Amino acid sequence: MGFSFPLKFVIVIVAVSILLVLPPVNSTSRNAIKLSRGFQVRLRHVDSGGNFTKFERLQRAMKRGRHRLHRLSVLGAAAEDDDVKSQIHSGSGEFLMELSIGTPPSPFEAILDTGSDLIWTQCKPCRQCFAQKSPIFDPVKSSSFSKLPCGNKLCAALPMSSCGEGCEYTYAYGDYSTTQGTMASETFTFDNKVSVRNVAFGCGDDNEGTGFSQGAGLVGLGRGPLSLVSQLTEPKFSYCLTAIDGGDSGGDTTAKSTLLMGSLAGIKPGKYGKVVTTALVKNPLQPSFYYITLKGITVGGTRLPIPESSFKLDSDGSGGMIIDSGTTITYLEGKAFEAVKKEFVNQMDLPVDDSGSTGLDLCFTLPADAEDITVPKMIFHFDGDDADLDLPGENYIIADKSSGMACLAMGSSSAMSIFGNVQQQNMMVVHDLTKETLSFVPTQCDQL
Repeated sequence: MGFSFPLKFVIVIVAVSILLVLPPVNSTSRNAIKLSRGFQVRLRHVDSGGNFTKFERLQRAMKRGRHRLHRLSVLGAAAEDDDVKSQIHSGSGEFLMELSIGTPPSPFEAILDTGSDLIWTQCKPCRQCFAQKSPIFDPVKSSSFSKLPCGNKLCAALPMSSCGEGCEYTYAYGDYSTTQGTMASETFTFDNKVSVRNVAFGCGDDNEGTGFSQGAGLVGLGRGPLSLVSQLTEPKFSYCLTAIDGGDSGGDTTAKSTLLMGSLAGIKPGKYGKVVTTALVKNPLQPSFYYITLKGITVGGTRLPIPESSFKLDSDGSGGMIIDSGTTITYLEGKAFEAVKKEFVNQMDLPVDDSGSTGLDLCFTLPADAEDITVPKMIFHFDGDDADLDLPGENYIIADKSSGMACLAMGSSSAMSIFGNVQQQNMMVVHDLTKETLSFVPTQCDQL
């Protein structure tokens, strides 16, 4: 019940988060952006071109993944003060998208985040702004800029807002970073050719914290009303994340992932395998997250004795499983992870490495002359007819010949479970908010 794969695969993959745009603004009744056609955007990993070794990329990814897990776990846990909890968002991410704002277009890079909603960038005149590579956006120089009126429904959708010189906002993230400024309407341009008018965004003139220094703002793709996907007349998006296959020489870490919006994001079954579809679940206490229902896990030929309640979304908003492009590896509820870990120890014919040097919970020592290893199959059983996701070995085992270890790319969570980015690599992940479904389509992402 296993298969082999070459050790050249070093799945140091990392999290993702994603792109955005937003709503029309000049009226209080129109808030849906009409796209004449969908568009495709290339995504750049935050460590691309950094000349890191395989081990360094892994360490950096795991560090960011643990920080994001902490923030998401706090947001997903039950809290007595739900009003306070609802004002905090996940933030941060692993991927950047190139886009332009204004007329004439001013290019910048933004962090992509599927765990929050607001799209924002730094704006002049800054009261406090962090350093960014591109020039800070100057609204005075754009003929398409206009402030969002306080009566617009998107102003009311903000967790914290006030009415001053237009709709003024404060948006806070779990790492204590914040952005403050004025909500406005602008033209955004994607892929240097698709322009979308009347996108609502935060024009931030007071931005504090360390979570956004790799970009010039953030684009949220969550489920809340402020995100791009919620404002489109075709509320659908998909992304395809490339594997980071370093090889012995470090490999091509500049391979671009892909984000598809609107009509381009539909399911196109390919030659690589079957489509797996499961239902999206809503959590009223955390409306931005994409929850899915996990029923169980099989390792090798063994369906693990994990009760379905381990992944149940509770009435107080705690528990459950989300899919997140910005979290590095999959994190499972504690007892469920222990069952997975135990079964891999039983089935892997390799000695366990207890050094803890990788930051992963379970690693094995590789033979010095190993060219490939055999690992047990792993299947995630999601809710739905024939919704069993049979993962490729490189999507859950990180094998690094130079360090002499192979590790399980999963960990333990004390709150919600998270289906992470390693497990999503080389799959088109389709979010359809009209059908309320999420689909996995095996795809060679670097060939799109």
